[in-house]
Amino acid sequence: MIRPPSAQEMSILSLLWEQGPLTARQVLYAMPDGKERAYTSILTVLQAMERKGFVSHTSNGVTNVYRAEVKQGETVGPMLRNLVRDVFQNSPSAAMQHLLQQTKVDDEEIQAMERLLKQHRKEKRGGDV
Repeated sequence: MIRPPSAQEMSILSLLWEQGPLTARQVLYAMPDGKERAYTSILTVLQAMERKGFVSHTSNGVTNVYRAEVKQGETVGPMLRNLVRDVFQNSPSAAMQHLLQQTKVDDEEIQAMERLLKQHRKEKRGGDV
């Protein structure tokens, strides 16, 4: 991947990773930000994403069905590492602190984060917790 996806491309990729292959119309209706967009706007973005190698399509009659061609971890991982490096001076804890302060995080999410940290410690120590 030459350049990272734009914010709108990331939103579309996230939908495709979560829901699987979708038509342009399905992407249009599922966009998470709730903004009104024209069908042709989404189609144009999908076509650009295909040229960049982010998605591919198969034809189902006259309808194209798009699927992600890049893996989530391979796409998001470098972007997050760069964000932590460039914005948070290479400090994951500073990024987490900002996220917790700026985002509504319920007890279930906090418990999930605690489980992830515990698992990370276990892996770092070779199985000891």
